[in-house]
Amino acid sequence: MQTTLRTALVFEGIGLHQGKPARLVIHPAGAEHGIWFKRTDIRLGDTLIPARWDIVEQTPLCTKLVNRAGASVATVEHLMAALAGCGVNNALIEIDGPEVPILDGSSVKFVEGILKVGLRQLASPVRAFEILKPVEFRKGDAWARLSPAKGVEMAFSIDFDDAAIGQQQRRLNLANGSFVRDLCDSRTFCMQADVDMMQANGLALGGVPGENAVVFDKGCVVSPGGLRHIDEPVRHKMLDALGDLSLAGAPILGLYEGNRAGHAVTNSLLRTLFATPDAFRMIECDADLAAKLPGVGVTRDEIPKVA
Repeated sequence: MQTTLRTALVFEGIGLHQGKPARLVIHPAGAEHGIWFKRTDIRLGDTLIPARWDIVEQTPLCTKLVNRAGASVATVEHLMAALAGCGVNNALIEIDGPEVPILDGSSVKFVEGILKVGLRQLASPVRAFEILKPVEFRKGDAWARLSPAKGVEMAFSIDFDDAAIGQQQRRLNLANGSFVRDLCDSRTFCMQADVDMMQANGLALGGVPGENAVVFDKGCVVSPGGLRHIDEPVRHKMLDALGDLSLAGAPILGLYEGNRAGHAVTNSLLRTLFATPDAFRMIECDADLAAKLPGVGVTRDEIPKVA
């Protein structure tokens, strides 16, 4: 059955790119509500923003949602990944700023909060998009693909010139809490040269190496504390991809493959999918099928211990 939170959940922090403080409250919501954001700092006009693929403003740095009235919320991907990875189907997220707090640069703080308050089942079945035939989007060396599979699976590969990252690949079946165990604590990352360039252009103003991002420079991890996983970068790319795919509005039963894919490529893949009606169908999930979805059966004991 569909789920929501048992009680409201509060997070406070600064946005990674704009460096502005924000207070975010995740409220329970009823069946068929879906995930919506509400800008509480905007007094006039439409302040409700659906977490939906077709209102994503294409950007390489984060996922930004913009409604028809121009109200927006940015850097939603880590929160959306936590909701999807914990199996939350319905929520109203109030936020008093333009960007979701970055917290530690991963999804783990959101996951800890969600699993602490727990989930409540609702009186409507979960529905999912079943992939019926492959769809793909390519842009230069980057590509992403969705193919038929029996569950929710993901494979990702990256290739960076910096020797501290290099080539990394990982594949996961995202059933039974594997997102929580294997991905949720992996942090956003970048090169020192990119940090310098972004900050010179008024971005990454809330970034603090070691606190909310992993920074690499000339073959070294310059962030205090080092890495949480030897392949933390590719794990974070998978975290981002799950958050971006969740904007489909329902779980996707299929294999997602990404190669050097960022936010814009994954969103373009969703646009390609929904422009190809014979590539998918929506189905109601029985108990056996629901058991293959992210978040089913996960417990707080499975959350990675982070410093």
